[in-house]
Amino acid sequence: MNTASTLSDIPLAGAAYTLTSGDYSADIAGVGASLRALRHRGRDLIVPFDADEVRPAFRGAVLAPWPNRVVDGRYTFRGTEYELALTEPRRGHALHGLAAWQEWLLVDSGDEFVELAFQIEAQSGYPFRVLVAARYELSESGLTTTIRAINTGRDAAPYGTGPHPYLVAGPGRVDDWSLELPARAVLTVTPDRLIPIDLGDVELEDDGAFDFVAARPIDSTFIDHAFTELERDDDGVSTVRVTTRDGESGVAISWGTECQWVQIHTADQPEPAINRLGLAVEPMTCPPDAFNTGTDLIVLDRGEEHTASWTIFAL
Repeated sequence: MNTASTLSDIPLAGAAYTLTSGDYSADIAGVGASLRALRHRGRDLIVPFDADEVRPAFRGAVLAPWPNRVVDGRYTFRGTEYELALTEPRRGHALHGLAAWQEWLLVDSGDEFVELAFQIEAQSGYPFRVLVAARYELSESGLTTTIRAINTGRDAAPYGTGPHPYLVAGPGRVDDWSLELPARAVLTVTPDRLIPIDLGDVELEDDGAFDFVAARPIDSTFIDHAFTELERDDDGVSTVRVTTRDGESGVAISWGTECQWVQIHTADQPEPAINRLGLAVEPMTCPPDAFNTGTDLIVLDRGEEHTASWTIFAL
């Protein structure tokens, strides 16, 4: 056996792709079609990671065929019960889909764009076939990501998607920034396993701790919740903005009506070096545990397609 022929020069984070357009630059990693870095005039807009590094958790990954959690890894779809691998062992859930740790294949690329694709094969717990394509495109408006899913199997398939960027407003950490989150409802969860309980009014839950409809400092607030009842502009676009206290710099992410939910996470970690390093803002087509509740769950019939997109841009 020729050992040398089995060696790979591909970085640990997967094949590397660099995009440039005007004042923006972006780096995409093949594993999970992950957004590895995004900069505007040299300033980080997301928490980056190295090309030759195992991606930290789900930082920047594309989440499919479900975002967030399937509680206990179990669900029933059209009368049949399924059991997924528990990829969040500490809490006992199936987390963030099946595509985040796979190398996505190159479809097309240019200086300002790259398109990658991954075929989700029928498997234990998810016996459906869904082809997912991720297109990243830079312009003067920022970085737009478009996720297109096609049911390539014989049977209808449950589906949802979303991204997992950690936004960076500027110097400092989450506690130093302000958040504008145009959501009127928050999905309450259990404190230990983050199992969804019920929708609550952001003005009332926890004495208004989750109410960021009007921009205000995050301070030490802990958030790992999904939000909905989103305010939108005349074009149906909802936008979350994260800025420094003085308003001198910031970053935003916007999306259309295909995403009725957004997960916000203050990235609390026991390791001081990475604790609250960035604010996860994850537009989602469905809420946590949608495979069980059916809330905003997409059902792709044979040959059916679904598209969702979002744009990250500097403020």
